[in-house]
Amino acid sequence: MKILYGVQATGNGHITRARALGKELKACGLDVDFLFSGRDKDKFFDMAEFGDWQCYQGLTFVHEAGKTKLIDTIKQNSLKTLFKDIRALDVSGYDLIITDFEPISAWAAKRAGKPCIGMGHQYAFNHAVPKTGDSLIPRMIMRNFAPASIDLGLHWHHFGYPILPPIAETHVTNKAVEPNKVVVYLGFEDPDEVVSLLEPFTDHLFTVYGPFAQYESMGHIQLKPLSRDGFQEDLATAAGVICNAGFELSSEAIQLGKKLLVKPLQGQMEQLSNAKALTELGLGMAMNSLDPQVLDTWLKHAKGSQVKYPNVAKAIAQWVNSGKWNTPSSKAELVDSLWKQVHAPEITHFGSTLPQPSLA
Repeated sequence: MKILYGVQATGNGHITRARALGKELKACGLDVDFLFSGRDKDKFFDMAEFGDWQCYQGLTFVHEAGKTKLIDTIKQNSLKTLFKDIRALDVSGYDLIITDFEPISAWAAKRAGKPCIGMGHQYAFNHAVPKTGDSLIPRMIMRNFAPASIDLGLHWHHFGYPILPPIAETHVTNKAVEPNKVVVYLGFEDPDEVVSLLEPFTDHLFTVYGPFAQYESMGHIQLKPLSRDGFQEDLATAAGVICNAGFELSSEAIQLGKKLLVKPLQGQMEQLSNAKALTELGLGMAMNSLDPQVLDTWLKHAKGSQVKYPNVAKAIAQWVNSGKWNTPSSKAELVDSLWKQVHAPEITHFGSTLPQPSLA
């Protein structure tokens, strides 16, 4: 089976998921080509495992100092280029398209009448999961940005719907966790404002990843350039994580049992809703701004809540390889089998308090 895998690359979480699922698809003997859109090609890093991958402009959201800039987003994105790329993308040689909320591959599949699996967190919002900041425009974006004939939504809980657990691959290390170490990745915030937030808390070591040219030590604050391997090692040895309210990094933190503080990107329904879900499930705290009082409370009192998720990427790859992806009952079986493997001993409402998945 030959597959085109489209990945929305405005954030690194989609790429992290693609690494995990791509590896499992190839392990099943499937032939996979990758397409990325949403950032310039020179802004990618550590991409060797994706082979001869394609890059398109796609659509992206403009942000500044932790807020989505709607007018700038409209100005920067070229619908003419998007439509041209959709028409030009030849998917005739593929048996299946997988899209992680990537619009060009999804719309090219729809245009050609090809089966398309939408796999990713955004597809969970097709169901009544916790939401805030919802209105007509974000609802239309969610439903039409990257349409799929089959959807596999991912979330930290099923909320009574046919949603899968997250793909949360984590790094294993023999090094001990440092109780005062905190990994910080606030890619949507102004780095200077992040440093100002952290400066007063000198009894903690903050390892901050961002658009830095080189490593710099500022005493209890370490500034590090983006590095997948370095980040995974620091994440494994940290006691806590501070990040924007994206899905993938939060999932990794939960899988590792790290205490979690998120700052959602204002004006972005998905991140605002993620913060709501995390707090409702008792998996983390949220702050609406870079708030030193919230940070102080979190550092002093928060504890990590661990949920152990199964190898969701492997299960999806095997399901795709089985050819049963166009059978509704097989999706229900996949959902059911994966949630039965979730282990959340510290979180009572992962059991009977919340509804069980509706597999109809």
